[in-house]
Amino acid sequence: MRAQTIKFLRALEDLDEALERDLEVIARMRERIDYLRAQLAAGRSLTDIVTAERPPLLVQQLTESANLLHTYGTRVRRTEAQALHQEGVTMEEIARLFGVSRQRVSALLRDAAGQPDR
Repeated sequence: MRAQTIKFLRALEDLDEALERDLEVIARMRERIDYLRAQLAAGRSLTDIVTAERPPLLVQQLTESANLLHTYGTRVRRTEAQALHQEGVTMEEIARLFGVSRQRVSALLRDAAGQPDR
């Protein structure tokens, strides 16, 4: 198996672990949504609810979830592009497969070249 494919597999494993963590964050967000709905339905003001809440607030949990997906998703895209390119797939073909521009693929490959091995 090629080195770039191994990096891609590692990135997939890390993404899978991040998704597991994200499921926990999503569960906490759903609980917070239910709480907010119930409090608002009971007539409390949003200001009163939010200022009395214990962190992490819903918006903080959203940020955590988005950051997890962005960080690990970027690594998967980068390593997948590198592995495909190493197998002889052109930047134009990768761009078409990923639904991005050739320039974006070029940036992914350039970014991958500067990343330490994991």
